[in-house]
Amino acid sequence: MRHVLTSFLSVHWAIVFALLALICIDGDRGVTAALGVLGVTVESARFVDLQNVVVVAPLAIALLVVAVLFFWAFVDSLINDAASPGADSVVRIAFISASGVLSMILIGGAAQGINGLFMVVAVQLAALLASYVAMLAERRSAAASNDADFRATAHGMAKAAAHNSLLSLISGRTGPGRTGSNGKGGR
Repeated sequence: MRHVLTSFLSVHWAIVFALLALICIDGDRGVTAALGVLGVTVESARFVDLQNVVVVAPLAIALLVVAVLFFWAFVDSLINDAASPGADSVVRIAFISASGVLSMILIGGAAQGINGLFMVVAVQLAALLASYVAMLAERRSAAASNDADFRATAHGMAKAAAHNSLLSLISGRTGPGRTGSNGKGGR
């Protein structure tokens, strides 16, 4: 079974982080433009110039690594199924890395005195968390539906229900709330 939601969300986050990395390495605007895409307007930075290569290069590389991890999760969801061992390890690593990069942006932005960054990063982290939970739920439900124990349990329950129903018909007893053949109740 193909994981539609996992594939879509992996591609979505891969594109988001790749575009942020691409915008970040733009010589004229750089980090300021990347933060603007996230929803933060930067009036002035306190200590370091945000266009400096010391700031831009590590941030762009970190964003690009996260984009590659999400693309890897996309490819993994196409190739492997949810029942394989470690199926969600790549997804987990991608989300942890994305959360780490966003946290570093928050810490670096707070050190620079950039206002409004906390709420933007909090919204992005909440979106990442919701995506992770949705992907995990899809993978686990696919794994549970393919599980042989699940089918054996359902088969056993159906067999027991049929057996109990047959015994109640043979003994002349009916379930609660039903009337027997004489109309006065089950006993």
